[in-house]
Amino acid sequence: MIYKQTLPKGELSKIIKSFWLIDSEGDVTIHKEKIIPDGYPELIFHYGDPYKINISGKWELQAKEIIAGQIRNYFFLENTGESKMFAIKFQPWALQELFQLDIFSITNQVIECPNEIKGLLSSVQEVVTSELEFEKKVTQVEKWFLEFLKDNEIQIDEKYKVVESILENKGNIQLTELQTEFNISERSLERYFKTYVGLSPKFYSRIIRFSHIFQLVQEDAIDWADIVFKAGYYDQSHFIKNFKEFTGEDPSKYGFSSQTMANFLLKK
Repeated sequence: MIYKQTLPKGELSKIIKSFWLIDSEGDVTIHKEKIIPDGYPELIFHYGDPYKINISGKWELQAKEIIAGQIRNYFFLENTGESKMFAIKFQPWALQELFQLDIFSITNQVIECPNEIKGLLSSVQEVVTSELEFEKKVTQVEKWFLEFLKDNEIQIDEKYKVVESILENKGNIQLTELQTEFNISERSLERYFKTYVGLSPKFYSRIIRFSHIFQLVQEDAIDWADIVFKAGYYDQSHFIKNFKEFTGEDPSKYGFSSQTMANFLLKK
């Protein structure tokens, strides 16, 4: 299995978090994968065999072009054959800014890409599903987005800096601090997050704090007391409760070193 990931260049970092690719290299062994929230919506192109998804207790076949909204808890994927995926992981605010997508309506959902967005991105789809090398795909997709931003004169709402502050602080910042720093009322903050992120600012901060654990766990010998402290949890029981909520597992039993899709996306 090939896993590749890279960051966008220059000004595109305001709308794109990363690009990633997964390729099973012809292997059609069936694997059930657990996907864990990380705080970023994605646009995913399947150009191998489709995947099945279980996000609400029922298995369904996914479309080839999908948008994953903000996810509140873990869900499952299962390949039906060969895996070939190229994805654009967007910044939390980007799908609404770029495509006026009602992000709140797709919270906790993975949907087929709407026709109007699919049509708009037809040339991007052609590139990412081609036989080009990953790096060349990324270069061409970046070029498309730079031209799109220029042609459509898109101005990113400055309120994105509130979300950016949560990301920079790894979720460890009080909402009252954000309100003071950015001179924004509690009501306006909640409204912005509902419109542009799809989650409340409080819940989003919890996801970001949780996902930071995967950045801290990078070695075999795990010092849980140190990680609990660095991740900003009050105590170990609070940490374990939060970890189980988002993964369904106890942190001491989770396979951080396993080659899984979740680890690939979270460890960055």
